Amino acid sequence: MAYYISEECISCGACQAECPVGCISEGDSTYVIDEDACIDCGTCADVCPTGAPQPK
Repeated sequence: MAYYISEECISCGACQAECPVGCISEGDSTYVIDEDACIDCGTCADVCPTGAPQPK
């Protein structure tokens, strides 16, 4: 099960900097997670100030 980033994202970049596999990138209005590369570690959710990364 991979994570995705909800509309709560404020584009701060905290999650991208902490992702151990580098599967988070800046999208048009929010950051996005490459679900095929996500290892479901939850690090992004742990560092996000708004709780935007959510498990699918």
